[in-house]
Amino acid sequence: MRALMTVAVVLGMAASVADAVAQADPPRRRPPRIIVTPPAANPYPVAGVAYPGPGYVRDCVARLIEEHRPSGTVIVPHTFCRWVRGRS
Repeated sequence: MRALMTVAVVLGMAASVADAVAQADPPRRRPPRIIVTPPAANPYPVAGVAYPGPGYVRDCVARLIEEHRPSGTVIVPHTFCRWVRGRS
């Protein structure tokens, strides 16, 4: 009888341990690492887009203009540039 009682106690304890393990939260995984690498910048101007090519120079004209803003009229610098052939 004592052996039967011991087996019942051991089985009861094993069942409570199994229930505790079943109810425990599953192990959490670390979120995946995402590494964003920007594309390599071209240090040279692209022909036809920002630089027309050899033999051209920028011709710029700068002036001050008035801008009407909600806080009042202000004077701001304004620069206009264009590419021209062959002047230095």
